Amino acid sequence: MNSKKTLLILAGGLGTRYKGLKQVDGILENGSPILEYSIYDALEAGFNKIAVVINQFIPESYIERLEKISKMEKFELKWIYQEMEKFVPKEIDISSREKPWGTGHATLCAKEMIKEPFVIINADDFYGKEAFQLASREMDLGNISEFQFELIAYPVETTLSENGTVARGVCALDSESYLLKIKEQTSLRKENSRIIYTENETDIEIKNQTLVSMNFFVFHPSIFNSLENYFIEFIKSNPLPKEEFYIPFAIQKMITTKKVKVLVKSSPSQWMGMTYPNDKIILKNYLEKQIQRNRYPANLWK
Repeated sequence: MNSKKTLLILAGGLGTRYKGLKQVDGILENGSPILEYSIYDALEAGFNKIAVVINQFIPESYIERLEKISKMEKFELKWIYQEMEKFVPKEIDISSREKPWGTGHATLCAKEMIKEPFVIINADDFYGKEAFQLASREMDLGNISEFQFELIAYPVETTLSENGTVARGVCALDSESYLLKIKEQTSLRKENSRIIYTENETDIEIKNQTLVSMNFFVFHPSIFNSLENYFIEFIKSNPLPKEEFYIPFAIQKMITTKKVKVLVKSSPSQWMGMTYPNDKIILKNYLEKQIQRNRYPANLWK
């Protein structure tokens, strides 16, 4: 059994569509944002180290709040700033860049902090208890190595928003549930009874049960070297001002070059998230029902 179980939370986004820092926006009267529910579930599943990637806009008051929680609950807490210049070659001018480099770069920023297998999640996604329990078991079984990662994925129909398009990594699997292809699609939505995305000005329909990545990966720390190499290639390719370096892009390159295999498991939990402001009430209602079912205390940190 692994003595160290690390959860890496990506909380460095700007929340453009949400119009605010949703990663620290409390959902219920207890003031806990989604990431605290993930921490609660992870601790319950045996995780003991939490690393959080943040941006310069995260209020000091929230940092102090989580520091206090970490001392009370006795888990190791690490803060990682997603600074724009990290891992960018010195000869490349990025002075005009305003948007963060994306999830691949955010993960790479944790390179010096994480030396053990780890789970990665988005701060603004609710993944459910059973997903963390599954990841913990897989780590204990020794199924995560430099040659094999895992992805806990969700049926696309359960990850859409009623309030606009969403970005998801659409997965194609082989007969043994290993990932063949993963591609980020940024325009997924439901139109009538169809789930579609647009690519090259063409609408493409996918099945309701198609598994998609919500960035719940179980990684070996060897991924950091590949991420660094791919990110430098990305930077040198002269990306568009708002183009991002996504985790699925890096994973696809590792699969294509046979550096790693990625086993995909369908999540046993319900996913919930906040892409748009109106998504918050849906999540609030869901969490209230979870509390009524005694799956969470009304106040996470008594």
